[in-house]
Amino acid sequence: MALTPSRGTLHLLCGKIASGKSTLATELGTAPGCVVISEDQWLAALWQNEMQSVADYVRVAAKLRQAMTPHLVALLNAGLSIVLDFPANTRANRDWMRSIIQASSAGHCLHYLDVPDALCKARLHARNQGGEHAFAATDEQFTLITRYFEPPQAEEGFNLVRHG
Repeated sequence: MALTPSRGTLHLLCGKIASGKSTLATELGTAPGCVVISEDQWLAALWQNEMQSVADYVRVAAKLRQAMTPHLVALLNAGLSIVLDFPANTRANRDWMRSIIQASSAGHCLHYLDVPDALCKARLHARNQGGEHAFAATDEQFTLITRYFEPPQAEEGFNLVRHG
């Protein structure tokens, strides 16, 4: 007897470094039938020693997205919900995420953590001091990466939830 799975939901996270994306991912991931998939955990396990620059990150993150896409679609099609703890911080990344939604016909929610830079930097410093995070970004890296940040726009058509 074949069971018809319910439709999964893809939760996406947009916010600057240390805005609280992974914290929110953990909270969302406590829902039944929901799994958190963390870019940082996968990158650290596979390529931590190869990531010495932002360009290195861009290169290996693209490989990870390519490898993960069919698995994410399969999980959503099986009725699981996913909290995708990958940064939805650029239009290009969100376009990739949209392709997963379209391929799976999953429901979705784009969580936008709209947090001031000063608070993000304070959280980043605390996180770096704590040493529990796989990657310790410097203030210079925060500034460099933040230059590429693109807040989500209504015309992108995501189901947007803003967190302040």
